[in-house]
Amino acid sequence: MKLQCDVEVVNQMLPTCGLRNKGRSSRAVLSVGRHGDSLCLLICTAKDRSGSRYKLKENIEKFFTWFVEEGKATIRLKEPAVDICLSKADSSSLKSFLSAARLAHRGCSDPSSLSALGPARVCEVKPQKKLSIQSQKAYPLRSGFPASLEQLQVWFCRLTRVDPRVLALRGLRRLDLSHNRLRSLPAALGELRLVELLLHSNRLEAFGDGLCVSELQNSLQHLDLSRNHLTALPRRFCQLQQLMNLRLDHNRLRSLPFHTGRLARLRFLSAAHNQLSVLPAGFRSLSLENLDLFGNPFTEPNALEHSIHLSFPLSLQELTSRAVVELRIPLGPQLLPFHLCDELSFSKVCECGSVCVNSFIQTAVSMNLHLVSHSVVLVDSMGGTEAPVLKHFCSLSCYCQFMDSCVQRDVR
Repeated sequence: MKLQCDVEVVNQMLPTCGLRNKGRSSRAVLSVGRHGDSLCLLICTAKDRSGSRYKLKENIEKFFTWFVEEGKATIRLKEPAVDICLSKADSSSLKSFLSAARLAHRGCSDPSSLSALGPARVCEVKPQKKLSIQSQKAYPLRSGFPASLEQLQVWFCRLTRVDPRVLALRGLRRLDLSHNRLRSLPAALGELRLVELLLHSNRLEAFGDGLCVSELQNSLQHLDLSRNHLTALPRRFCQLQQLMNLRLDHNRLRSLPFHTGRLARLRFLSAAHNQLSVLPAGFRSLSLENLDLFGNPFTEPNALEHSIHLSFPLSLQELTSRAVVELRIPLGPQLLPFHLCDELSFSKVCECGSVCVNSFIQTAVSMNLHLVSHSVVLVDSMGGTEAPVLKHFCSLSCYCQFMDSCVQRDVR
């Protein structure tokens, strides 16, 4: 029975001598087996592949397993008086290993039935950082994933859900689950501090709103959701503030998130072959290096075609909402109902600089995409680089002034 994890051996007598342990753990392979006629525990590290042996039969004082689900446990020995602290282990493998050690302590295991202890191989004691699986046969069903993984690629395994064992890999920074059959993403995925998340060629129908307000909003830089079944992205998608590269090609998106322009670090955006008819107003705030919107059925903008969502006079709620946003009064569910906080967070900005929340006039105007990106893939086969972008006006007066300026520009 073997277990790969981080190990720290602590002398129990150090506190009585007023000393502290250095607190340094090493990657190691632990084995329960026979050494001669005895049942022993062998700990092998990269520096000491031959390892250190500890007798197990009637020699374990106590097991500490409060955090076994997190891959942590401690084995306290009688002789020598040490604590063997285990961490960063696969929880299921750790449970099996502790069971084997407990049986050896009780003398329930037959030494002849166990393999002889021997030095560990180099590949066993060296932390595994990367793992690539590209077939169903190679996918681990019984053994767990190495807890030291930082990059994991799982392709062509017909996964319909994200494996819970993957969600337990706290050190994971790059996760590639492309070419599978995923339909949804678990909220627990947001507990990982991923830098890259690649999910192209799946069957995703939604990207959870909760993922946008998780650990991912401070770490995720590269997100690939291309070739899925997405029809919309959540409103809070713009809270993924570290995004630099976003791929949304070959989906069914009818619109982009309203405040896409808040993705200040975004440099590469690809949303080709979707169902986009118009771009959000905040799109003008982007500063990209490359933009690809080819193959979308963009409408021909006409400033005379507009939708009016104004009430005369403005409601008290609208007036108050505008004042709260313009004066930057702190918001929070402890002060306002949640739905009001949500509305205020997604307020619109008029051409005059004023804010409008639920009362506004909306129209679309044409914008040259080179204004927001250094390099632009042609929007259509005709060589165009322009696309319609929404505009909002806080009042009828602002809209009329905009129309007058359009008329004057056309006259000139």
